[in-house]
Amino acid sequence: MSKPWGPLFEVPWVYRLWQAPFQERKLAPLFRQTDLSQVRRVLDVGCGPGTNAPHFRGTDYLGLDINPQYVAQARRRYGMRFEVADVTRYEVDDEPFDFILVNSFFHHIADEDSDRILSHLATLLTDDGRIHVLDLVLPDRFSPSRVLAKMDRGEYPRPLERWRTLFGIRFDIEHFEPYDLGMGGVTLWKMVYFRGRPTEEARQA
Repeated sequence: MSKPWGPLFEVPWVYRLWQAPFQERKLAPLFRQTDLSQVRRVLDVGCGPGTNAPHFRGTDYLGLDINPQYVAQARRRYGMRFEVADVTRYEVDDEPFDFILVNSFFHHIADEDSDRILSHLATLLTDDGRIHVLDLVLPDRFSPSRVLAKMDRGEYPRPLERWRTLFGIRFDIEHFEPYDLGMGGVTLWKMVYFRGRPTEEARQA
């Protein structure tokens, strides 16, 4: 389905304005489950214009995004390391990370490519490292959140159990938390937060 408003969100200030009311609440499950003060090396996949970066000042941080405008603005605003990369094809060649963040990315990516990316990310973690994924859930029943999920510029919002299956192929699931995101008491989006460590098979691939 064509999403005529999609190109608008490729403009950094439009994306930031749209995300601003929900940015911190979207990350709330991550904050509850993780002591960010212990994080050493961060890979932020699909980092956009750097909206997650302020939480990782003082770490060895690398943000990746396909949009050069996003990356340019992120570099100007935060002075951290950002690179332009199509992560559906690009393989990260770097030291291992103890924290990989994938925030609202996989609902833009089909299953086969998502699995390939997750397989590669599993090889980039330190022995004590974890992947953290937040993404959009497609509710089963008609609701405002289902309508908005269908309208999202990402073509692949998934039902909750399909997310669990996708994550569980390459990772041992340590935490899997559905949660609501909205305002004024109205749920606008259904979300899921996942934390996991690579299976032995995925780590050795």
